[in-house]
Amino acid sequence: MCIIFFKFDPRPVSKNAYRLILAANRDEFYSRPSKLADFWGNNNEILSGLDMEEGKEGGTWLGISTRGKLAALTNYLQPQLDQQARGRGTYGLSNALLETPWRKLCFGKQLFLEAVERSQALPKDMLIADLLDVLNNEEAQLPDPAIEDQGQEYVQPILSKYSAVCVRCPGYGTRTNTIILVDADGHVTFTERSMLDKDPSHWETSTHEFTLQS
Repeated sequence: MCIIFFKFDPRPVSKNAYRLILAANRDEFYSRPSKLADFWGNNNEILSGLDMEEGKEGGTWLGISTRGKLAALTNYLQPQLDQQARGRGTYGLSNALLETPWRKLCFGKQLFLEAVERSQALPKDMLIADLLDVLNNEEAQLPDPAIEDQGQEYVQPILSKYSAVCVRCPGYGTRTNTIILVDADGHVTFTERSMLDKDPSHWETSTHEFTLQS
């Protein structure tokens, strides 16, 4: 289970604005092996973490290329496709279609929007700190009939924990926070905060920066 918030504006009017502001949580079993975000692929052109689960090595949950291609995924509880293309704007995605109004998604998106509204006036490191605060909010957003209806018996045992932006369950939960900022000049700042040693109290933060290739 994961959650992603992003604001996309390919041609920002202000030099202080961002083409992309993305904040995402990866929720996974703490014991599932993975590598921290780094460059890989042909000519080291892709930046992402890597899943190292036996038989599934090399997959990822969120990555960006030096040419500006970005991919992200979440688990999805229902086999249904969203056929509508989306343009510039601010969106939220959890374990359903884009903008499905789960309470935790609406709550987190409002916190994200408040951070985005301050983004042009904040130094980059303060914006990243604000976005990390959004991703680590553990307030359960209950009741939520939409989650209960979609997840049914699968989600019932962990509903109180699963209904927060940051999921905390024994052995499972939010184990990676990722912030991606792309400024008006195409400069990318990729910040990853990762759980270490399967311990929710032990984290490491790293940052990669590069300029998009034309």
